[in-house]
Amino acid sequence: MKKAALIVFVSMFFLFQKVSTVFADGIIIPEPPPCEDGWCPWPEPEHPMRQLEIRYHHVDVEIINQIATVHVDQVFYNPNKYEIDGQYIFPIPKDASVDEFIMWMDNEPIKGKIMDADEARDIYEEIVYQLKDPALLEYVGQGAVQASIYPIPAGGEQRIELEYTQVLTVENGLLDFVYPLNTEKFSLKPLQDVEVNVEIQSEQALRAIYSPSHVINIHKKGSYQADISYQEEDVLPDQDFKILFSMGEDQAVHLLSYMDDTDESNADGYFMLLLAPPIETGEPAVEKDIVLIMDRSGSMEGEKFLQAQEAAKSILNRLNEDDRFYISVFSDRVMSFENRMRDVNQANDAISWIDHQSASGSTDINLALLDALSVVDDERPTYVIFLTDGLPTAGEVETDAILLNFAQEVPDNVRFFSFGVGYDVDTNLLDSLSQENHGSSTYVKPDMQIDEILSGFYEKISSPVLTDLDLDFGNMTEYDMYPSPLPDLFAGNQVIVTGRYKQGGKINLTLSGEVNGKREEMMYRGLRFSQGDDGETTQFDMLPRIWATRKIGYLLREIRLNGMNEELIEQVIQISVRYGIVTPYTSYLVEEPHVLGVENQQNLADEAMKNYELMPSASAFGAEAVDRAAEEGALSDAQSAPQTWIEEHETVKIAGNRTFLWQDDQWVDTLYDAEAMKLKSISFLSNEYYKLMQDYPEIQKSLALGSHMIIVIDGKAYQILDSGKEVSVIPYSENESRFSSSTTKLKNMVTRSTCFPGIAILGVLILFFSLR
Repeated sequence: MKKAALIVFVSMFFLFQKVSTVFADGIIIPEPPPCEDGWCPWPEPEHPMRQLEIRYHHVDVEIINQIATVHVDQVFYNPNKYEIDGQYIFPIPKDASVDEFIMWMDNEPIKGKIMDADEARDIYEEIVYQLKDPALLEYVGQGAVQASIYPIPAGGEQRIELEYTQVLTVENGLLDFVYPLNTEKFSLKPLQDVEVNVEIQSEQALRAIYSPSHVINIHKKGSYQADISYQEEDVLPDQDFKILFSMGEDQAVHLLSYMDDTDESNADGYFMLLLAPPIETGEPAVEKDIVLIMDRSGSMEGEKFLQAQEAAKSILNRLNEDDRFYISVFSDRVMSFENRMRDVNQANDAISWIDHQSASGSTDINLALLDALSVVDDERPTYVIFLTDGLPTAGEVETDAILLNFAQEVPDNVRFFSFGVGYDVDTNLLDSLSQENHGSSTYVKPDMQIDEILSGFYEKISSPVLTDLDLDFGNMTEYDMYPSPLPDLFAGNQVIVTGRYKQGGKINLTLSGEVNGKREEMMYRGLRFSQGDDGETTQFDMLPRIWATRKIGYLLREIRLNGMNEELIEQVIQISVRYGIVTPYTSYLVEEPHVLGVENQQNLADEAMKNYELMPSASAFGAEAVDRAAEEGALSDAQSAPQTWIEEHETVKIAGNRTFLWQDDQWVDTLYDAEAMKLKSISFLSNEYYKLMQDYPEIQKSLALGSHMIIVIDGKAYQILDSGKEVSVIPYSENESRFSSSTTKLKNMVTRSTCFPGIAILGVLILFFSLR
């Protein structure tokens, strides 16, 4: 029997009237080698769709104005004892067109054939039907490009390179680049190296640059160029790589919104605002005061104090023309360069003064804070940068008393930024000072460089654009908005706001703030919040998890700083289970069989409350306290959806905006409540199954998880069952159930092995890449 294989790969180039998208991924579905006399030495594969390995995955993207050129370089490894050959099929999204598509195998160019959506759909559905594996269902409705490949020898590698060009269109100044990295279910082992590099060049000024999916590095080279990079090793990516960016001066606010009309229990929407208002031409920069307070107690002696001195000098060297500064060092007493705010022309004298300071003595934090507040001018934005490596050991040492003393003296215009160095810092004190005064806390662990962190931080806040921000949503109701309170907006940066809303529709949004003592308002008309029935229900389905991550970070910090109560614990547990986000109260999801449903989650909250009351209060200092505070800060400031947090246990999966737990040999939607919902059974791959997918296309990602699952749609629970027998129906199509001539060709190509009845495929390889 001749070896056969099917390779599915996506590459597309298209132009949307809305936000443009390019989507691409590749799949290899090889058939096992022929068997002699009915005997085969190869065992039946546990995961038919995951038999090949991706050694590395490199993507280089160049965007010039609105034209993107994408180059993909991947190496695949065949761990089997036989060679694999076949064909690639590149699924193309709806309404897309391919342009300038080039493909190489081991540096040799190959050609491809373009199929429309109907022809490609037959192939997708037939693969699912043959394999009894729904992993490809998320591509139904997309066209495809098909190409042959060279055989991959046993134990050998195949290098594949692709290049395509895409013209990006703009809607409200926002462009969307997406590269699917969700290869987790198609690679046998974690990818050794994943790297995405994006270079943007524009004739218009670049404004907001943001990734809701991954933590990226952004390096702006002036106003018109930026380099973006993401790199990770030994990882099974479970999210598509996504970048949003804007160009030009007109659009200062960008809205992303999402509403899931299949979730009856949670009908409200999720939104994200990217705020980057322009500075008017000729408008002077906001004048600010910098207050720098450095710990010089004995524990800071040596390299730590030297680095703190270098950071302070770097800040003084970068003050703006109309800025003022106050700098002090403290131990059991306070010394300052001058006893009042000084103009920037005295920065060099202050630098010389810093060089002559040394570390010794104990730590009177209360005295240092009150001394700094005594020089604050309540008419100017004031940024307090407080650096310490120790606990209060002199003067007032009680945390609550220090906080009360500070609160009684601090004016509203102060923004407080704390830097805790090492592990012997009072995290409750630093976090409370920062949270209550529009700032943030940063923890500098022993292996980190103080000067690099502090200098990098000041670069972000060096030029305020708008202070004391406020948002007015008009007649629309919004709630649970984070961060709260809103931070100031600085040049070259954006404020990212997430929250919930009711109903949706078009609104006029007003952003207000202060510029050099004057209250300014900017209105943005006709912003449309999704109502769930606008045909774009999955475009921003990562927003619920980003909002939930921030909400959980806020709740955990509230519990730590102000004490636990049962209501807060219930919220943490419910949100964590619903959105699949790790917390101290739900990390046992790996083993705990009873976490779904209102009653079970109430029991978990009761148990957590009892345990809390029996345990001694957690320490506010030490390595564990610092790690906890830093983790909560990362959650509350999250800009991207977190990775599936216990992927290695194969017990939790994220599909779109849904979370599934592996229970009783099936994937169970965390919206499912066995006490309140009746199950409706649907046979896997039946006409009813395909009808459900057609009626609710937003659940395609969820259905692709497997053939045994429970999913909740509009408050109703459906159980997908696979009896293990041949299904008597054929895949459902929009007009009729049918197999086209393309399917017939596929049947001739993919034949069943006589050794493994029902198993036509030993391996699947997916190469993902996409532009939106």
